[in-house]
Amino acid sequence: MSNAMVMEGVRSQACAGPSCQPMPLTFLKSGDTAQVTRVRGKGEVHHHLENLGFVAGASVSVVSEQAGNFIVAIKGAQVALDRSVASKIIVA
Repeated sequence: MSNAMVMEGVRSQACAGPSCQPMPLTFLKSGDTAQVTRVRGKGEVHHHLENLGFVAGASVSVVSEQAGNFIVAIKGAQVALDRSVASKIIVA
């Protein structure tokens, strides 16, 4: 079940307000938008995600989700992520 609010047929942010609970990016559905709160893990994957723009405060939108793989929009670019990498990105 998505945390997105539906207003006039358009999905808005996955969560709004101070009561937002951090969750993995994999919990979002197509059309949802959220803010990156942190990226879990260390090493090469963590560094690569930061270079792509997955840093605290960045807005991320799910463009498409299919079979656990995601295409997301972040900082004006679209990035493809598999489920294991997307689960390292924590959003609220």
